[in-house]
Amino acid sequence: MLRGYLRLVVFALGLLVGVQGPAFVDQYAKRVSAHYLEVKRDFAGFQQAADQYFNGDVSALVAHHLQSPDVVFRGEAKTIGELFARIKSLAAEMDALNGSTLARLIHIIVNPNREILQETIAAYSYTVPLSPEAISYGVITGLILALAVELMLAGLAGVCWNQWQRMTRGRRHPPARLVRREPSIAAESERGRRQ
Repeated sequence: MLRGYLRLVVFALGLLVGVQGPAFVDQYAKRVSAHYLEVKRDFAGFQQAADQYFNGDVSALVAHHLQSPDVVFRGEAKTIGELFARIKSLAAEMDALNGSTLARLIHIIVNPNREILQETIAAYSYTVPLSPEAISYGVITGLILALAVELMLAGLAGVCWNQWQRMTRGRRHPPARLVRREPSIAAESERGRRQ
């Protein structure tokens, strides 16, 4: 009976952990999108200058700023380059998050944007979404976790059973002792008759 309740508790925990996967992916993707829109807005003036004077070539705009005799313009070149690199990085992250939820989850586990991942973890709000996708993730995670715990308990029980059998084997069958028997009087008289 206790084992049955343990199975239910483990499955329920697995279910609750599993439904968090799609919710976490969703919150991460929203953060990436928000950062991308913010950087695009901050870069809009520089992109407009690149479009107007350099046919949209941001690298040419940065090179022009670096060649300027004005110290402020040269310092601004670094800012333009960093913003442009961030836009490209976030655009690549958004492209990686366009697949299925499983592909997005694998991407977040294997190759996330570390800064955004830390933000998402720090501000994550636990939810229990009732979408079919979240429910299927929860059920699969619950089953896997319950199966893993069941296998561990079965292995532990097997080890304990073998150890108990070794310990009790010696008690049930004590080693045979050599006992010297004195011949009985009836056996002596029988032997005497045969001779």
